Amino acid sequence: MTTAEPSDGAAVRFPFPPLLFLAPLAATLALHRWVYPLDMPDSAGITVVGIASTVVGIAFTLSGVATVIRHHSTVVPHRPVARLVLSGPYRISRNPMYAGQAIAYAGVALWAGSWWPLFALPFCILATYRLVIVAEEDYLTRRFGTEYARYRHTVRRWL
Repeated sequence: MTTAEPSDGAAVRFPFPPLLFLAPLAATLALHRWVYPLDMPDSAGITVVGIASTVVGIAFTLSGVATVIRHHSTVVPHRPVARLVLSGPYRISRNPMYAGQAIAYAGVALWAGSWWPLFALPFCILATYRLVIVAEEDYLTRRFGTEYARYRHTVRRWL
């Protein structure tokens, strides 16, 4: 963890990034329920994996949030960050909150037994990358320079 002088936040083009996962998940589950069900095979194993993935994804997301808060920084992407957080889940993912959301999203799809959300998941990930992560990484590069560049080379973006 390092500190830097305050500056403008990242120029994120989407105000609430979790909606990039939540809105498509709700829409595809509604499509499945009320328009055209696209069922997975009925299996207790799929349900168990879905529940476990949902719990793991939520836990990974919340651990990212808690780590940032513990380091007195912000999870709001268009606000200036106080420090570069390199500990906790940030040791294994540069974006544990988004990775966790993707894992939880896939888990809910499995738990619900619907293919629709899984078909939409790549678009959620792409939208998160294009509308949020690119701006965040540009901002962190400007803000923390070579230290962030070293971090980018040692820790993967997702997992």
